[in-house]
Amino acid sequence: MSQNTTKSASPLLVAGAFAIVYIVWGSTYFFIQMAVRDFPPLLLGALRFFAAGVIMLTWAFLKGEQLFNKANIITSAVVGFLLLVVGNGIVIWAEQTIPSALVAILVSSSPIWFVLLDTSNWGVNFKSKSTLIGLGIGFIGVILLFGEQVNSMLAENADQSKLTGMLLLMLGAMAWPAGSLYSKYHPTNGAPTSGVGWQMIIASAVFLPGSLLNQEFTTFQWSQISVSAWLAMAYLVLFGSVIAYTAYVWLLQVRPATQVSTYAYVNPVIALILGMVFAHETITPLQIIGLVVILGSVLLINLSKYRSAKEDKPLKPTVSVATSRRNMAFK
Repeated sequence: MSQNTTKSASPLLVAGAFAIVYIVWGSTYFFIQMAVRDFPPLLLGALRFFAAGVIMLTWAFLKGEQLFNKANIITSAVVGFLLLVVGNGIVIWAEQTIPSALVAILVSSSPIWFVLLDTSNWGVNFKSKSTLIGLGIGFIGVILLFGEQVNSMLAENADQSKLTGMLLLMLGAMAWPAGSLYSKYHPTNGAPTSGVGWQMIIASAVFLPGSLLNQEFTTFQWSQISVSAWLAMAYLVLFGSVIAYTAYVWLLQVRPATQVSTYAYVNPVIALILGMVFAHETITPLQIIGLVVILGSVLLINLSKYRSAKEDKPLKPTVSVATSRRNMAFK
């Protein structure tokens, strides 16, 4: 992320934008699980991202952005597949059997993979003691999260789908930084709003045939979808994919990126609270310890960036398309 500081803005607006990013993105895990009770998982992804993509492209058109930029669309196709199809698609699939709070905890390990996959910056990242210590602690946290599931797998009549879902979530946590890094190292001159819109449309175009191949339409009936599932879908489209993203991009323009990135520490906590209070999900003490360990490791990994941000002289902010795209797709 860019460490440059910022234009002035109303403290009240800044606080409101932070609240949106913290709460809305943290709550999307809960609402995905609510929606997937009635919607088949791949169809849910197709509908959500098609609706959000249409909104984003319409917004880009009204802003006067160029919608049809070949390089931008190609990059959006790769990034959209990695982030939305693989990353978010696995989250949707896993929440059929895994509590939303635990899904959010597993996804919180994504910053660790971002450091490991960013090979171009290994020379810088691995010279930092705090980064190396953070990576080691982070993997300890992941082991803590998997420990109980491995033990239960060895038991008779164990539910293999939960362990499979957790392993897939780790793949999803790696797909997000992979897509982010592709976007970072393959920049285009395309406008960010239209780029994100194409990511969503392309992801929807992948989800739909996947839904057909998975035979989701053979037993699915629109009349069986509950009002709560439709409301969850609307929340994911409007709040998760449009409003929270807009608030996030605006925050990057008016606050240091290191401050904005604190959403990574708050989102799993919000998901944990919502899951336990409203869905009566059960999270074990060991899993909570794993969450604390992972978040502590992410803090250590970014410690050198926080320090350098305080030492840097304030400059005019520059927000990369890659950074915007990466964080939009985390939810």
